[in-house]
Amino acid sequence: MRLGGRLRAAIEVLEDINRHNRAAADALKDWGSAHRFAGAGDRAVIGNIVYDVLRRKLSLGWRIGADDAHALVYASVLGDPDMGAQWLEAGLAGDRFAPAPLPAERLRDWQNRDLAQAPDYVRADIAPQWVAEFSALFGGDWVEQAAALAGRPPVDLRVNTLKANRDQVLKALEDLKNAGAQPAPYLQEAVRIPPLKALGRHPNMQSEQAFLDGWYEVQDLGSQLAARLVGAQPNHQIMDYCAGAGGKTLALAAAMHNKGQIHAYDAERSRLNPIHERLNRAGVRNTQVHNRLENLEPCKGRMDIVLTDAPCTGSGTWRRRPDAKWRLTEAQLERRLADQAQVLEAAKHYVKPGGRLVYVTCSLFAAENNRQIAHFLENNADYTALPMPQQWNVLTDQAQPCYPDYGAVFSPLSTGTDGFYIAILQNRN
Repeated sequence: MRLGGRLRAAIEVLEDINRHNRAAADALKDWGSAHRFAGAGDRAVIGNIVYDVLRRKLSLGWRIGADDAHALVYASVLGDPDMGAQWLEAGLAGDRFAPAPLPAERLRDWQNRDLAQAPDYVRADIAPQWVAEFSALFGGDWVEQAAALAGRPPVDLRVNTLKANRDQVLKALEDLKNAGAQPAPYLQEAVRIPPLKALGRHPNMQSEQAFLDGWYEVQDLGSQLAARLVGAQPNHQIMDYCAGAGGKTLALAAAMHNKGQIHAYDAERSRLNPIHERLNRAGVRNTQVHNRLENLEPCKGRMDIVLTDAPCTGSGTWRRRPDAKWRLTEAQLERRLADQAQVLEAAKHYVKPGGRLVYVTCSLFAAENNRQIAHFLENNADYTALPMPQQWNVLTDQAQPCYPDYGAVFSPLSTGTDGFYIAILQNRN
């Protein structure tokens, strides 16, 4: 497919998303099934265009003076520094499958409107109802913090030090087309593949032999940092209370050199399903997987560390799932807040005296983070929050995470990662 066909397809997918309020991944999958002639490269580019629009649809729409899919797709290309008007004109020349040209009025708006004059929530590319959450967490630079969630993300890898080191992984990936793998900041076991340029395509990192051999996992650097700050050491007894597919469980096992014991638990069995294959591939031998709460009874009051990677809105991952920020409702947020409080209340019973309860979310909402911890501490006088700057300095002096009253916040703007919050609480009994 040429550029015109790809733009037309992206418009069709966006119209489907808007019409039926459905997830972008589902709409893209259905479009691909109905258009078998489109190759994997075409589908990847179409997906990139769709996600670019969803990341920045408010700022793109404000600047081009329209919010329909046709105008927004053109705006996403015009607003990309690696594409732009001349690139677009050359790419569409003579393409009979190209969508209708952009009306002259829209192009004039694009050229004449200064985004600096737009309302704050438009510049931030978030729905107005979430302004209070970002401003409460970040204060005066909340617009810039939120706007950074509208950029393209990198692909980060965590080297599995049970089987390989970073140099080995970089060597294995050096000839991989379109990868450009390089050392990531902060952590010696982290590798980064830079964000896409123009209509490029990331390679499938889970089809590489090094991945199949268990040398690395795909894991955002923010998630890796959160796992490191848990403070896992060999011979620790650790519970990963909301283990899910096991990303942080694997990181903890590597930090422990396969010594000690990890209990990986999740209330939803379907979320745990991938963990068994991942543990085997990574060579992890110190982890027990649980999907029944009663099996955790012997662990009560005995864990050095209990990690609660709590269910949340996922607002910190909006670079990767931009459609989620437009489908999120206040009712969903309220349900997540209740889930988080319940998780913390349940998990605290497994922490031994002097042990640590670690709370993590991939959210940048104050209510899910700092306020949630404040509420927990108000009702649990036997717990205290450890100072995060001291914890962070164990890792690096290179980045500047944000420090609310409790915990630390990673974000695309402050640390170049997805948005994560971590607080470390100690049982003083």
